[in-house]
Amino acid sequence: MHLLREAEETLCPVNEPNIEVPNGATGHYLLGLIYRYTGRVAAAAEQFTQALTLDPLLWAAYEELCILGVAEDANECFSEATALRLQQEHTSTSNLEKSNFVNENRVLSSNVSASLVDISPKQIKQLHANNTAEIPGYPHVRATALHVQNSIPSNVGQFDSPSPTVTQTSGIVPPPLFRNLHAYQNMTSGDAPAKPKVAVNQPLRRKYLDEARLKKVTGRLFNQSSDSVPRRSARLSRDTPINSNSNISQFGGNGTDHSSGKLRANSSTSSKLCSTAVRSVQVRKGKPRATENFDEGSRYEAVDEMWTDNIAAPSSSVSIVEGRCFEQDKAERILSQESKLATGIRELLGLLRTLGEGYRLSCLFKCQEALEVYRKLPEPQFNTGWVLCQVGKAYFELVDYLEADHFFELAHRLSPCTLEGMDIYSTVLYHLNEEMRLSYLAQELISVDRLSPQAWCAVGNCFSLRKDHETALKNFQRAVQLDSRVAYSHTLCGHEFSALEDYENSVKFYRCALQVDERHYNAWYGLGVVYLRQEKFEFAEHHFRRAFQINPRSSVLMCYLGMALHALQRNEDALEMMDKAIFSDKKNPLPKYQKALILVGLQDYPEALDELERLREIAPHESSMYALMGKIYKQLNILDKAVFCFGIALDLKPPAADLAIIKSAMEKVHLPDELMDDDDL
Repeated sequence: MHLLREAEETLCPVNEPNIEVPNGATGHYLLGLIYRYTGRVAAAAEQFTQALTLDPLLWAAYEELCILGVAEDANECFSEATALRLQQEHTSTSNLEKSNFVNENRVLSSNVSASLVDISPKQIKQLHANNTAEIPGYPHVRATALHVQNSIPSNVGQFDSPSPTVTQTSGIVPPPLFRNLHAYQNMTSGDAPAKPKVAVNQPLRRKYLDEARLKKVTGRLFNQSSDSVPRRSARLSRDTPINSNSNISQFGGNGTDHSSGKLRANSSTSSKLCSTAVRSVQVRKGKPRATENFDEGSRYEAVDEMWTDNIAAPSSSVSIVEGRCFEQDKAERILSQESKLATGIRELLGLLRTLGEGYRLSCLFKCQEALEVYRKLPEPQFNTGWVLCQVGKAYFELVDYLEADHFFELAHRLSPCTLEGMDIYSTVLYHLNEEMRLSYLAQELISVDRLSPQAWCAVGNCFSLRKDHETALKNFQRAVQLDSRVAYSHTLCGHEFSALEDYENSVKFYRCALQVDERHYNAWYGLGVVYLRQEKFEFAEHHFRRAFQINPRSSVLMCYLGMALHALQRNEDALEMMDKAIFSDKKNPLPKYQKALILVGLQDYPEALDELERLREIAPHESSMYALMGKIYKQLNILDKAVFCFGIALDLKPPAADLAIIKSAMEKVHLPDELMDDDDL
């Protein structure tokens, strides 16, 4: 919202100067952004450094330090010491969480155990009856749910989450409690009296088992192979008087009764069928009251037997061995997790070291070194949109537009919706005179996000390539309107005003760009060009030198600084700067041509001709080069070569401003020097 003052007061209240910045590293990062946007570079760098100290993995803070040009070496920022500190912090945090979790569980377990002692078997039966409900659409399945708050005292409530409301649980089916739900449904249906059904959207309750009853039942199960203790079905059949053959056939005779057939089909009868058979015998004997009591009293024993049917009784020695194995496995798992954590932290910091060092060198405009660092990345990391875009920017700064075009195209193809760096890509296509591709790129970016400044910068470059500077200016101003914090948009506006020879507005936009980013050397360069055209050579030399201090590897900046020095009659310094520019980029024709001009001004014609011959090998189709060679041959009184060079210059279709000058010089080639007008050749 661009309310920077309000944001700063929120993070650092004026009436509380000693208050700590909230949210740790994130708070310091936001405060650093505020300081940067308001021009307080030193304070911003301090906040970003503090954020990175608190959180070494906060990449955005390191990125901002690189943009400010004050970032430390990535090998120091993401060092092995940082990895060790991160591992120790993670380990201590994990141990603290485990300790808190164990303490809470210990308190909760003790409170629950104390509360379960006071629950009677009758309460357990009542809880089970209230917590069993039929699921709509599945009448043969009964669902039960456990809830602590309805059955334990209030002193455990501090560890429990609040109960869900009726509307929250109306559409949720609780998980089943028993393993064999079909057996339990068959047991509870049939002869048993019908229980009232509970609606599903009723608040869920939890069921607790009677520990004494469970121990009793499991004790019989574990000792059922002993001869001294008969099976429960045998005890029940022995205690029940049998008066007819039909009753006997139900337990193992050869009668044709349906119940007898079911029992014969399953030799290992479950306790469910035993309880059903006994209940049938009691009903035939005319004991309805006893049947009801037995049903309600033994149903849960049958369920408990089904629950514990497959549980074996481990001996004490086996338990000790299993406990030791468990502790051993647990220790091995902890060591394995710690080893994986340490390996992951080292690998992550190693990747951040490479990316950070490459980005830092790019922001310092040490582009060749940055490219060497980026090439060290693994192939999956190198072939990502962000890295390819950074490589394209590095080649752009090296004035290698063909390579920059290649990597920007790969990045755009890999991440077509990523807009970062696409304004630079459009400038690359502008320098390559790729009008059709530039137009297509602008349309693509507009279709992705028409509210992004990068898209409108591409549209503006497209119109600027067509020499429609007014329309281009409107598009660049639209980009500034969408995001005034993009310095490159201000700079492009300044370039268009300069092309329209509106130097006042051009200077205004260049200064706006410098307010956004003081290290944006393009704006310093633009101001230098404006002052050079206005013949304010001192101002031009100052601004070119500021740009050169920011980007000391640019041959273009060296060349323009040499031009300003030559205009100030500091020819020796100018020649030295031109030599540096030629050495920095041997493929750049501009410094060679400007050096030849300086040598002509010093009347060193043979050296100037040698420099122009070397220039012709690089740029054989430059009309201004042949025009300058014609003038030198005229000074050396080699008139036939002078006429030949002027003719080639005219054949190469020079700009309209140079065309008249070349024709005039060609017509006066046979006149004495004192009769010729002083021109720019």
